[in-house]
Amino acid sequence: MHDVGHIIAGATETEAARYGDIFDPNSGKVQKRVALGTQADLDKAIAAAQAAQPAWAAVNPQRRARVMFKFKELVERDMDKLAHVLSSEHGKVIADSKGDIQRGLEVIEFCCGIPHVLKGEFTQGAGPGIDVWSFRQPLGIGAGITPFNFPAMIPLWMSGVAIATGNAFILKPSERDPSVPVMLAELFREAGLPEGILQVVHGDKEMVDAILDHPAIAAVSFVGSSDIAHYVYSRGVAAGKRVQAMGGAKNHGIVMPDADLDQVVNDLAGAAFGSAGERCMALPVVVPVGEDTAERLKAKLIPAIEALRVGVSTDPDAHYGPVVTAAHKAKIENYIQMGVDEGAELVVDGRGFTLQGHEEGFFVGPTLFDHVTTDMTTYKEEIFGPVLQIVRAADFEEAVALPSKHQYGNGVAIFTRNGHAAREFAARVNVGMVGINVPIPVPVAYHTFGGWKRSAFGDTNQHGMEGVKFWTKVKTVTGRWPDGSAQGDSSFVIPTMG
Repeated sequence: MHDVGHIIAGATETEAARYGDIFDPNSGKVQKRVALGTQADLDKAIAAAQAAQPAWAAVNPQRRARVMFKFKELVERDMDKLAHVLSSEHGKVIADSKGDIQRGLEVIEFCCGIPHVLKGEFTQGAGPGIDVWSFRQPLGIGAGITPFNFPAMIPLWMSGVAIATGNAFILKPSERDPSVPVMLAELFREAGLPEGILQVVHGDKEMVDAILDHPAIAAVSFVGSSDIAHYVYSRGVAAGKRVQAMGGAKNHGIVMPDADLDQVVNDLAGAAFGSAGERCMALPVVVPVGEDTAERLKAKLIPAIEALRVGVSTDPDAHYGPVVTAAHKAKIENYIQMGVDEGAELVVDGRGFTLQGHEEGFFVGPTLFDHVTTDMTTYKEEIFGPVLQIVRAADFEEAVALPSKHQYGNGVAIFTRNGHAAREFAARVNVGMVGINVPIPVPVAYHTFGGWKRSAFGDTNQHGMEGVKFWTKVKTVTGRWPDGSAQGDSSFVIPTMG
């Protein structure tokens, strides 16, 4: 067993007063420890960032982009190694781990074009002999607090854009699966990133609060549950920081009567159960429109769910692996019992699932509920596991209203062959990201990721141009060069630029 340490000022530090256990979800055994940091560790990282950031900001954008190009090459070189480590700590299957890393790399690819997106604006002759121009400058030091479910993608969402725009960045990854974030920081260093520009500090709430309160940190990006997102947003803003905090989700998939149900079922198998449902863009609620649609969908779903293979994360034939911890497994199974108690029909029960030879692993079988209603707690709250709920809608209007009225507004999808219905739904639904026959509508990296309502706190989304705006501030300059020929009163009056 070895310890996962911080990356501070280019050095790995594993000494700590407290450690957290890192489990292998496949076996249920502790495989490593992670050093849990203190205020002193953060202060040391801040000092290194303050020393390094001005010179990094002064590096021209194309040279910063070259670091991104090299980093991408190195991650692709080490893809298999990264994916296996990620799966060993998170539990998702290797294919999902590679997808996690690749999605993060797509943001890095966007960052390779940072010279273009940092170009400012210029107006010649805004007034007599006066020009006006604006440009973006880095904030200084940013921080990211990331969740366990995407230990590669989400750290790269944040750090890539922050670093490419000239900031130093301090990452506090989840203490449940911290190895891949550390490995990515080491690859950035190998790619030529100066020491102190990307650092990793581990910890729990003590470290989170230290980050939110530290006056030298200008901006904080967070992804996690909604209650904690609201806490992070409130405390960070109160400390004068710029904050974006992405929260939970309860994404709906609307199935119109004309939908291709075979395709819908195939999509739901991956969107609802892939990665054991531990995704904020999973599709845990399916809304068939009309009783006939509901019955036909249910008849196709049952055999598809029963055919799903749950296995260890290295099983190439497994559709998904274990959940991340024993506590999370217990939480999911408690939600399943709650659904039964609330009166939903338990069609497929995933509780009590065991895998031969891995009986202590954190496995939960695929679960299906029908006749779920909007007053049920299991509908209102995010389960974050391999549980699919059927909520029946009488008509299109009810189907639009269900996700629109829900407390979460991260993603939604509609399955239909009707272009008008799809267009109407996309325009009217009160949700931030919409898929049309796309079950998990995560935008490509040069667009932006962000939900509405309790799924996001703050006004700026992740990555793309919204990310560039979040990690920079605009400076606008109004200038003139007098030619020395002014006659009479040379005082300068500029009320309207007229």
